[in-house]
Amino acid sequence: MKLYSIETGLFKLDGGAMFGVVPKSIWSKLNPPDENNMCTWASRCLLVEVGERLVLIDTGLGNKQDEKFRSHFYPHGEDTLEKSLAQHGFSPEDITDVILTHLHFDHCGGAVKKDIEGKYVLAFPNATYWSSYEHWEWAIDPNPREKASFLKENILPIYESGQLKFTEQDDLGIENIEIEYLNGHTESMQIVHIYRDSQTISFVSDLIPSHHHVRMPYIMAYDVRPLDSLKEKSRILETAYENDHILFFQHDHQVECCTLDRNEKGIYVSNTFPLSEI
Repeated sequence: MKLYSIETGLFKLDGGAMFGVVPKSIWSKLNPPDENNMCTWASRCLLVEVGERLVLIDTGLGNKQDEKFRSHFYPHGEDTLEKSLAQHGFSPEDITDVILTHLHFDHCGGAVKKDIEGKYVLAFPNATYWSSYEHWEWAIDPNPREKASFLKENILPIYESGQLKFTEQDDLGIENIEIEYLNGHTESMQIVHIYRDSQTISFVSDLIPSHHHVRMPYIMAYDVRPLDSLKEKSRILETAYENDHILFFQHDHQVECCTLDRNEKGIYVSNTFPLSEI
């Protein structure tokens, strides 16, 4: 098994929304905002090469959105999904499976692209796309609070392609990869545990978007059930600490991975490092 960090570019989100109840006087020292209170975040994905399968976990924002969208989220940077895949010797056609942790635009936007005629097509034409059924049902009939994050052009072409499967109903068929469902950030978000030899790498998605969010009060204001997020994070961190998991961060533009330790105040980030070092 081989693991590759796939950088798809940077974007901006409101710092207060990302850090929730934590005061700006504290979080602004961790991720300094611009004059509009916007902080820079990564849109990092994970590629898992296991046997004959090439599994991509999440797809970033993509590049098909219009200028109005770009003016809200400021996508920037030199990295793109295709460029990052190519740096590791792969093309979109090589991907066999795409696991979408959830269907917010910054996690699934790159799953669909526009072709030369302006039609929406799958960015990974040979892949099976994996979603949670419960989350899919949640996303196609969105509540008003999350509606702006669920874009039809990111979601419906996947269903219409016939290449969509649901992890509750179909067998992923890779014993080294395990899906766990959480309900704090959004309904039935999937986090992914990857077992490689004696190591466990946990792709924690928006449960813990950056290494700063390991601290218990750091819960995003985007979460639909923040107290559930708190309980879920406590449980996931306890398991990760006790079993020496490596956490892989999707939105941290400074840190890719970390290990954990514990002191009298609780579990905290011990060491940080790029994925390539494990």
